Amino acid sequence: MRSALCYALAATAGLVAPPSVSGLQYPSKPVKIIVAFAPGGGNDFIARFVAQRLTAAIGQQFIVENKPGAGGSIGFEAGVKSQPDGYTLTLISPSYTTNPSLYKLKFDPVADITPIVQISEGPFIVVVNPSLPAKGIRELIALAKAKPGSINFASSGSGSALHLAGELFAMMAGIKLTHVPYKGAGLALTDTLAGQTNLMLGTSATVMPHVRAGRLRALAVTTARRLPVEPDIPTVAEAGVPGYEVIVWHGLIGPKGLPRQVVDRINSEVMTLLNSRETSETLQNDGVFPAGGTPEQFGKTIEKEIELWRKVVREAGVKSE
Repeated sequence: MRSALCYALAATAGLVAPPSVSGLQYPSKPVKIIVAFAPGGGNDFIARFVAQRLTAAIGQQFIVENKPGAGGSIGFEAGVKSQPDGYTLTLISPSYTTNPSLYKLKFDPVADITPIVQISEGPFIVVVNPSLPAKGIRELIALAKAKPGSINFASSGSGSALHLAGELFAMMAGIKLTHVPYKGAGLALTDTLAGQTNLMLGTSATVMPHVRAGRLRALAVTTARRLPVEPDIPTVAEAGVPGYEVIVWHGLIGPKGLPRQVVDRINSEVMTLLNSRETSETLQNDGVFPAGGTPEQFGKTIEKEIELWRKVVREAGVKSE
């Protein structure tokens, strides 16, 4: 009798005890989103925008935690090595796919993660100081070919996404540009505005106010399509370098082994968020578009970009700072 009673109680408990993670019960406590960069930048803006709206939609708090350092590798590693319970997610951007070619990572950037959803995509904008006599990409290329190495371009640091996008442009255009690394995009922008450097690639939110004020000249956007809010700026591909495309993107990942219920819940909530008019307008004001898609699609994007930047780093001889 005692044995039978214990079995019955155990069976009953098994029927009513909830699993640790399920689509209905997750999340049952605050969720942390790691940002691998300091507060105030584009990554931080996207993370906080998504966190605020997920908090409102799900009714559980989503908290942004900044872990900057080593080009983002410190924060990325912390996220990848967290418990796969859905309570630590990581926001990633192009730096995640450039770092494997520049740093000795303590994790596999593909095998050790669970892709969840791509949030946004948008262009860098190629801008020059107005003192440079180039009104378009073809004129820029002609100037660079006439005097190889005489045109310099600023970036936010050696091995940064801005640097590698510039190196890819030079490689595909068949020109030689002199790279000038800075400790951050702000300093690169300051010297380009002052004419100390000729050219840089920057996000729309960073450079377009100066373009509109006449302090910089926009030559092209790096995506395959033009910016709807700036339709007169051509793409690099149509302006003289066919096939060139570099996308600024952001997305969410979790560690390897993240339950599918968690992946599907976050993907679904973010997709609903991205389909809203308010989100579209907010992101476009920041120079990017809603992206979305399946976890599998985002995973393929990550793998493709890692291979692209590995090739650029190798062929351009890029070293991290």
